[in-house]
Amino acid sequence: MRDAALLGARLLLGGYMGIHASQKLFGKFHGPGLEGISKVFEDNNLYPGREMALAASATEIAGGVLTITGIADPAGPLAVAGAMAVAAAFNRERGLMAQRNGVELPVVYATLALTLAATGAGKYKIGPTIPGPLAAVGALAGGIAAGALIAKMVTGKPAPAEPVPAEEGAPEPPAGLA
Repeated sequence: MRDAALLGARLLLGGYMGIHASQKLFGKFHGPGLEGISKVFEDNNLYPGREMALAASATEIAGGVLTITGIADPAGPLAVAGAMAVAAAFNRERGLMAQRNGVELPVVYATLALTLAATGAGKYKIGPTIPGPLAAVGALAGGIAAGALIAKMVTGKPAPAEPVPAEEGAPEPPAGLA
């Protein structure tokens, strides 16, 4: 029973990570797509936005696949937890609840991921488990990377807005009013 429940939790979390990434990359499931999410990343001090969005999507896809299959457990759930920690920080100003795009959903995903990392994949998995010391080093490195991104978002200043070029033939505003 325990192993079946772990498989179900892995399928749920890994599947949703694939959906989450496809929103960013392809605009599926009402997502913004790569161009839209790139601007959102830059608005949150994560530059360059396109590359950061690609890295986040790759982490979500790889973490999801590793979580579903149980390959190299606990690498998948730890990758998901790191990505969701950054996502929670990303949504911090919108409050606690998902209804307002708050931190609720990324916190739930991160909690499930950390629970799976702590309990293991169970017997229904493909491939070996990562040895404990190596998993600890990976978790530490991932935690440092996620922490650095969170710190960058929280402490960074938004880039100055680029001036909008005047339309051809439009009168210039009077001096002192611009």
